[in-house]
Amino acid sequence: MAYHVKIDVSPIYEMLNSFLVYVTKKWIQHLDVGPEWIIEVEGKLSSNVRAALAPAATWPFDDFDVLFAWAAYRNDSNENIDFLDMLAGQTAEELFARISALLPHLTIEESTRIRDSYVPLLRLWDQHYCQHMSEDYRIWLEEDAEEKRILLDKMGPELLIEYATAGVLVEPMPGLDEVILFPTVHNRPINMYCFYEGMMIMQYPVDAPEEDEDQPPTCLLRFTHALADPERLRLLRYVSGEPKSLAEMCEELGKDEDMVKDQVMALRIAGLLRTHLLGSNRKEKYSIRPDGVSELNMFLESYIRI
Repeated sequence: MAYHVKIDVSPIYEMLNSFLVYVTKKWIQHLDVGPEWIIEVEGKLSSNVRAALAPAATWPFDDFDVLFAWAAYRNDSNENIDFLDMLAGQTAEELFARISALLPHLTIEESTRIRDSYVPLLRLWDQHYCQHMSEDYRIWLEEDAEEKRILLDKMGPELLIEYATAGVLVEPMPGLDEVILFPTVHNRPINMYCFYEGMMIMQYPVDAPEEDEDQPPTCLLRFTHALADPERLRLLRYVSGEPKSLAEMCEELGKDEDMVKDQVMALRIAGLLRTHLLGSNRKEKYSIRPDGVSELNMFLESYIRI
């Protein structure tokens, strides 16, 4: 059965994403902001704020599934402070009921712990980081979301998701009724998705406008980086026949998992691989993305002006 796609956009998602990247440092080596962003932010935060945020690094990563679900099912306001006030102002029962159908294994105790632990830290993060972000970020995200809404009517759910994420394929699957798709800046160039009962939340990266046309665009540099390694080229050739899982790649190519993961990540963020989502068990297969190869030619020819 086909699923429905909702294009959402809100600074609340960007608050959660930037906080996630800062406290967990997950994928930081693969993100455009890079480790230097962590250093830059820490230089702007007081020692008291840094100390207050530090414990979140050890909290369960799955807590963010709950936070993103609350954001997706927020009240009408899109403002960070209103979202945090909503979480703080609801009873434990109300807060749990808001998303319990999406997360059948969530308990009211866990829901309350997440609210009580994160809301004070997110208030600090909003005050000391988010409120100092350029307004351009919000404009880029809102403009891109509007573009995707227009394209959704023309392309349909599956093609729109593949286009927006540069390669994630979400085929209709039993129990999937809705995909909430939203743009993000801090997590670029990766995609992150959360699985729920009957629903998925998926984020896609939005590139900032290039300021200097003499410099190679970021999207072109991702291609050249991904293709600079002979082993990554070999992997790209290997998956051109049929989709392969990570385990199949490791076994058939005789490589360890960490090495293959890094190679797949580099090719994925360049848009050269498709990710086939195989249900809510988080299993994936990968195949070559022909559109990515075409985009490489387009970006290269555009930059060198031929």
